[in-house]
Amino acid sequence: MRILLLGYGKMGKTIESIALERGHTIDFIVDKDDHQLFDRISGQNVDVAIEFSQPDAALENILKCFDRGIPVVSGTTGWLDQFEKVKNSCEEKGGTLFYASNYSLGVNIFFKVNQFLAKVMDKFPAYQVSMEEIHHTEKKDAPSGTAITLAEGIIQENKKIRKWVNRDTDAGEELGIKSKRINEVPGTHTVQYSSAVDDIEIKHTAHSRQGFALGAVLVAEWVIDRKGILGMDDFLNF
Repeated sequence: MRILLLGYGKMGKTIESIALERGHTIDFIVDKDDHQLFDRISGQNVDVAIEFSQPDAALENILKCFDRGIPVVSGTTGWLDQFEKVKNSCEEKGGTLFYASNYSLGVNIFFKVNQFLAKVMDKFPAYQVSMEEIHHTEKKDAPSGTAITLAEGIIQENKKIRKWVNRDTDAGEELGIKSKRINEVPGTHTVQYSSAVDDIEIKHTAHSRQGFALGAVLVAEWVIDRKGILGMDDFLNF
């Protein structure tokens, strides 16, 4: 598999290492100062793009891949206010976009556990739900895309929660997300339901970027012959 890497930070380098171990080639790397390389890139010399760049670069990266007939596997978060534009372009160009806020198998199981717990807790209004997410200091967006996915799962299943906010809150209709940035933390997410008598807590702690990167490479192997907007539910067949 011939891979175009979009973004070459710590995550991009980890993806490169895993892809090479699995027998693939990294044929092009486009980082923040290398966008002129797109002039040499097409669906004729690249099989798939894996995109872990920055929020302000993701939209342009994805649209350029659609123009060149290259399937995109994107894990960049913080740009989803532009998702409808990307979706429309994908459909118009007959392209492929696989997007996930997190490619870790464990996190995607955690998403399902979170939704199940939210549905159960909807029957117990005495509990106030809150969330904490911790990431490394280089992460640009807050809250994390993973935290937002967790929040959306809670809002979907819990009728009293109307919205999430990126702060502590005592408002019953709000889900407060506390974001912390600490050196060398790959990602920790905690969902807590608190009442006067007890707390219920679920937590996912990533020990390295390996799980995220391996998931992205496995998805890239799977997505090549598929079209449209896809996500982890499609890949894992939950």
